[in-house]
Amino acid sequence: MAHEKNHDYHILEPSLWPFLGAVSGFIMLFGAVLWMQGITWIMAAIGFVGVVYVMYAWWSDVIRESNVGDHTPVVAIGLRYGFIMFIMSEVMFFSAWFWAFFKNAMYPMGRESPMVDGVWPPVGIETFDPWHLPLINTLILLCSGAAATWAHHAIAHENNRKDMATGLIIAVLLGLLFTVFQAYEYSHAAFGFSGNIYGATFFMATGFHGFHVIVGTIFLFVCYLRLRAGHFTPERHIGFEAAAWYWHFVDVVWLFLFAAVYIWGG
Repeated sequence: MAHEKNHDYHILEPSLWPFLGAVSGFIMLFGAVLWMQGITWIMAAIGFVGVVYVMYAWWSDVIRESNVGDHTPVVAIGLRYGFIMFIMSEVMFFSAWFWAFFKNAMYPMGRESPMVDGVWPPVGIETFDPWHLPLINTLILLCSGAAATWAHHAIAHENNRKDMATGLIIAVLLGLLFTVFQAYEYSHAAFGFSGNIYGATFFMATGFHGFHVIVGTIFLFVCYLRLRAGHFTPERHIGFEAAAWYWHFVDVVWLFLFAAVYIWGG
């Protein structure tokens, strides 16, 4: 009786995952530097495998905690606040790339004077027509976000697992289609990553967004697998809420990229 739990908090057991995650991340980043220097890619690959394994194992523990009832209402609030703070950190990450793009667009650096000789986009750069493939990708991503919202409404308000599964599949397929079209667009770019500031900022901003689309697509697919395993209920679906929030964040970032980089910046 002295050790009986009489509170709504979840006291975590000691875990090696934070330490192993930090070590694996360091190995991956240090290995990436070696790879960029043309020395070897093996260390980067080892670190990447370690990071992926830690992510899988750590999140598996979180899922087990949810299934046994450790995610009480108090714990659930903490999980939601934690994910909101993660989204805010992502907002600041993309703000840096928007800042770089706007700075160079409004004050392009010329040889003599940045205000006189500077031209944006730089001379010789043929930008994409925003009203062709970029517009199609915008509609695809918005439809994917709508499908994710449908899936959330189905489980949270109707306990309709069939509609949730359908919405998740549609969202995942549209996310994959967006990635395919983005890769096709990259393969037909009339400018490269290096040699000009336009290409550098364009590929960094849209490329990191594309990486987030891939992560979000995997996130939603894992939610689909968890749904098939019977993990989600109207009262307990924080994992899917996080995936839906992440996916909507990806949608919003793309809208800003489409308006700022493709339309205004082009």
